[in-house]
Amino acid sequence: MNSAGTVVTWWGHATCTVEDSGVRLLTDPLFVRRFAHLRRRRGALPTARAAHADAVLVSHLHSDHLHLPSLARLAPGTLVVVPRGAVRQVPGLRRFCTAEVAPGEHVRVGALSVRAVHAEHDGRRLPLGPHRCPALGYVVEGASTTYFAGDTGLYDRMAEAVGPVDTALLPVGGWGPNLGAGHLDADRAAQALAALEPRHGVPIHYGTYWPIGLDGVRPHEFHTPGIEFERRAAVLAPEVAVHRLEHGESVRTEGPA
Repeated sequence: MNSAGTVVTWWGHATCTVEDSGVRLLTDPLFVRRFAHLRRRRGALPTARAAHADAVLVSHLHSDHLHLPSLARLAPGTLVVVPRGAVRQVPGLRRFCTAEVAPGEHVRVGALSVRAVHAEHDGRRLPLGPHRCPALGYVVEGASTTYFAGDTGLYDRMAEAVGPVDTALLPVGGWGPNLGAGHLDADRAAQALAALEPRHGVPIHYGTYWPIGLDGVRPHEFHTPGIEFERRAAVLAPEVAVHRLEHGESVRTEGPA
């Protein structure tokens, strides 16, 4: 077994730290207890350590994924990787050091190569943004290969677009009682896991934020997606080790033997 793997920490929602080859990447940082109509209902706020990163990967422009006040907690000069066209649509990004990418393009962060891949999701800045920015996932290649899916639905040739990976960070729910198009629920995420065939799977994007005043509306959509993903993955992708993390918990995932 290769001892040089990746450490993944889930801070809640789509916010993760991926540590590989001495480099720390942070995904879709969201560091607030409340914003807009959403309140953090489970898990402590991420610690100050969560904001320490060599680069940030932003999957799309929705405010729960591209959150400017959370980005402001980064050290000055931290690279923020965003979808191509994001800076024009979100002028607040101009105060950060950004790199814009489209599917198939790469960014180098220290010893890591980060490749943008397609995500099946409406990536515009809602509610009024023009639809000129792709939603992205990212494949991080270092001692092992990690796929951060961002927000996405299932799509044809997904496994081909992503390529071989050791660890897949997959959304399995959302922040409200209903999931629209361009999302994965627990069952569709397990189908994605079976298609991707990673060594490890980590469910994210569930059980953190919920609309204020709707605590009693379809509460199972808040509490159970991680458990349901684990159950379905055992049926559809039994060879994959699923790690259902608590908020702030870490796991080391290994690369090829």
